[in-house]
Amino acid sequence: MSAERTVTGMAKTHKIKLNYEFQEPILSGEKMFEVRYNDRGYQKGDLVEFHVAEGRKNAYEPIESRVYKITYVLSGWHIEPGYVVFGIKEVKDGDGDG
Repeated sequence: MSAERTVTGMAKTHKIKLNYEFQEPILSGEKMFEVRYNDRGYQKGDLVEFHVAEGRKNAYEPIESRVYKITYVLSGWHIEPGYVVFGIKEVKDGDGDG
């Protein structure tokens, strides 16, 4: 999956594609993590903007108007080399921590 990264202050904003079927579990709070190839240097405190991958994309996807903060990054521990698992928490308007 491709991603774009921009820097805001010290934190980076990662714009990453998301498969359609993962949108609802993230929006509901059931899925609070991502498994990604770490070609972007994901760090705790970075921000994530999801963009639904082409295919089943509707004109409006609710997740595309939300921002998530990376709360934890895990590598090693039997995770495939080069990959990370990171925790996410939605950043609410006016609340820097989500």
